Amino acid sequence: MSSAADPHFGHLNPAAAGLGTIFARPKTVAALCVVVLAGLGWLYLGVLLTAMQGYSGPFGFLQALCSPNESVSWTVREAALVASMWCAMTLAMMLPSAAPMILTYAEIADTAARKGECIVSPFVLAAGYATIWICFSLLASIAQLAFVRAGLIQAGMSSASGLFSGVLLVTAGAYQFSSLKHACLTRCQQPFPFFFANWTTTPAGVFRLGLKQGTYCLGCCWAMMLVMFAVGLMNAVWMAVLGIVMTTEKMLSGRSFTYAVGAALIIIGVGIALMAIVAHWPMRAI
Repeated sequence: MSSAADPHFGHLNPAAAGLGTIFARPKTVAALCVVVLAGLGWLYLGVLLTAMQGYSGPFGFLQALCSPNESVSWTVREAALVASMWCAMTLAMMLPSAAPMILTYAEIADTAARKGECIVSPFVLAAGYATIWICFSLLASIAQLAFVRAGLIQAGMSSASGLFSGVLLVTAGAYQFSSLKHACLTRCQQPFPFFFANWTTTPAGVFRLGLKQGTYCLGCCWAMMLVMFAVGLMNAVWMAVLGIVMTTEKMLSGRSFTYAVGAALIIIGVGIALMAIVAHWPMRAI
């Protein structure tokens, strides 16, 4: 048997034993978890948008991802598609930002596995985390319907009001300075103490750890996700930008980056709101 193979796989041929050894390592599984699930989210989102917007040809997939959706009518079928797109969007944006947390769990689990202790797959942790964001996606879909009916956003998922967009951006920017934001962000930036204090080796327990970490992440990032209502829902360019911002602030320590993002959002939001007010200001004849 190959020297790389784990003794537990001795009944397998060398190739299978080597593959089994790789997948027995939690860090490898965690990395695959993030890449595969986030990739599936982007793929599913692109397929849905391509079908709904009627793009065709070799670049139809990219055109759909890089353009705001302009063809949504609120039938039951379309509402279900919007909800599924919100789920795909949040998973595509938030799973990469959860990578440090998932990899931290995997490092602890990897150490435990080398000692022969029982561990639970990082996929269970990711499932708990994803559950929180799927619930958020369903609520966001309901909020989108309410905004459409109120005339604040168009059926095509772009904002119908500069003032509304400005208020959302200012709200998201102001939240960057709040104590709740930083309490949740600290948990996201430093997951090791949380796992060390709450370590468990049962699937149900690890799933609950994922739920708790997902709740901290939601508390950290919910306002940033609302920015999508202002800049155009399902637009992959903005999804990528916001995803990178949220991932970066979880990988850094301190508050400088978070404050800088908050200040930028407030400045942009105030500018957009002022332009909307000026555009509708009654003009007097000279």
